[in-house]
Amino acid sequence: MTSSLKALLVDYMAVERMVVSSMLRNFHCEITLAKNGKEAVDMFLEGNEFDIVVCDKDMPIMTGPEAVIKIRAMGATDVKIVGVSADDNAMEAFMSAGADDFVPKPMRLEVLGPMIEEVINRKNN
Repeated sequence: MTSSLKALLVDYMAVERMVVSSMLRNFHCEITLAKNGKEAVDMFLEGNEFDIVVCDKDMPIMTGPEAVIKIRAMGATDVKIVGVSADDNAMEAFMSAGADDFVPKPMRLEVLGPMIEEVINRKNN
């Protein structure tokens, strides 16, 4: 029996959180929600561990790339961080911040799915 992935979903928009949550549930992920980058960073500061973080770019208080920089600076190097945005320059912003992958919005399961499967395979081996 494989343990479920712990996923942190960071998005300001409730509709987006619902859509992505349903994708993550296809892979039996245990989902934690955050509404902005600061909430995500706080979760890591509290000692929570995640296997994958799906993070939107433009949010109030703290953006996705800012959060990625802070999370990586805490030594969370094993967690797979996937940036998400409809912006043209977002991929560059996320990758230079330390994200592992990028998915353009609107997000599709065909794109996100293989990234989740990669984390599941890595965790089970």
